[in-house]
Amino acid sequence: MSTEQTWETHPVTPDRFDDFADIVNPNRRPDSCWCLSHRLRQQDIRELGGDGPDGRERAMRALCEQEHPPGVVSYLNGRPVGWCNIGPRSQIPRLARSGLILPTDDLPVWSIVCIVVRGGHRRQGVVGRLLAGALAYAAENGAPAVEAHPVDPPGRMDTTMAFVGTRSMFEKAGFSVVGTTDAVASKMPRLVMRHTLR
Repeated sequence: MSTEQTWETHPVTPDRFDDFADIVNPNRRPDSCWCLSHRLRQQDIRELGGDGPDGRERAMRALCEQEHPPGVVSYLNGRPVGWCNIGPRSQIPRLARSGLILPTDDLPVWSIVCIVVRGGHRRQGVVGRLLAGALAYAAENGAPAVEAHPVDPPGRMDTTMAFVGTRSMFEKAGFSVVGTTDAVASKMPRLVMRHTLR
């Protein structure tokens, strides 16, 4: 029996929305984050998705129709197993307006704000493939560099940091620490890590 694995990573275009949802909200709970918290204010969500119970889902669907869909989905043997929320920092309002996570310089970087591995697929190399695909997506769209803001936990990562990521996770993908922030996750300072693309 073959054990060969096939990996692919693609932007979350409208035709891949259900694959994204299977990772971040498999039960399709209307009050779920839908990975919008960094990208849209509540009034923006209402404008894009309406006031109904599925407004957040509709708002995320609308973002998937933009020139730069708000992230990438990684597939293992055709099954969606990982999600990375990535895009130009200037298009992620919570980062662009943040007084705690300030720009390192004036380079128009792309930013990673969330990483999710589908339940049952952790410790299978998903994060490495996912970050490689996210970096490729950013490079294909002209990003000069990609930044992330993980933590450096003293021990095992807890679940509240799972979406932030750890320093070692990003170092394995070729990121380097370029600064620190005033933001925290699980009472630990968040770093500024960067991967230069060109």
